[in-house]
Amino acid sequence: MVFFEISIGIIANTVLFLFHVLTFLLEHRPKPTDLTIGHLAFIHIVMLLTVSFLAMDTFGYRDLGDDITSTSVMYLNRLMQNLSICITCLLSVLQAITLSPRSSCLAKFKRKSLHQNLCCFLFLWVFNMLISGCFLISTVATPNVTSHGLIFLTKSCSLWSINSFLKYIFFSLMAFHYMSCIGLMALSSGYVVILLCRHKKQSQHLHSTSLSPKSSQEQRATQTILLLMSFFIVMYCLDFVMQSLFSITWNHNPLQHCVLVLVSNGYATVSPLVLISRERRMIK
Repeated sequence: MVFFEISIGIIANTVLFLFHVLTFLLEHRPKPTDLTIGHLAFIHIVMLLTVSFLAMDTFGYRDLGDDITSTSVMYLNRLMQNLSICITCLLSVLQAITLSPRSSCLAKFKRKSLHQNLCCFLFLWVFNMLISGCFLISTVATPNVTSHGLIFLTKSCSLWSINSFLKYIFFSLMAFHYMSCIGLMALSSGYVVILLCRHKKQSQHLHSTSLSPKSSQEQRATQTILLLMSFFIVMYCLDFVMQSLFSITWNHNPLQHCVLVLVSNGYATVSPLVLISRERRMIK
């Protein structure tokens, strides 16, 4: 079941990635979100590939091997998870900017150049590489001897307990990262809902039940982003609760591993399917 979910996710994200990259490169006027969605799909591909290596190790199909391999896989996995949250948040903010009226303070951000977009992505990558750095320091291949300082992640991958000061720094950065992203998502989604309600009232006031094609496309895109935001927050909360529960009663049960992997990667697998199904340019 785990590998089926990973396979579906990789295929769907690859299709989404290729479509949006080609659209961005070949179309004269691509959507503002094309590059961001393509970026998110690429992140999910790498994340699911690293999850497949961790799952094979967990269920005994293949060993991760030495310290370098274990560290690389764990670091990449954590980096992609953090980037997934950031880019999803960015997607929500972009949609709010796209829908904002000309009189809004957000209107000045509508005409962002490719250079500005790439600088934004670079900043997010560098920042997330820094806050994921604890996995570079603490991830090791599980030794044959028993050690009380180790936290076992998979059969051949473990974490050393790090210095309390470093732990506090990384925890503070992670807390700031998650709270900022969730907060921005909530604010931008709330703003979009307010704009949609205002637009609906204006349409009713003008006694017009039919929407223009452009307005209809914007509403469809907005509904898709809101659906993704809602699904992301539900899966994130569920993942947090399950990880907290399993950390208390952790006994290397394969069933626990299976459930945790399915929930943790649910968003990366389902989000491209939602985006593909709602993208009219792909299903024409």
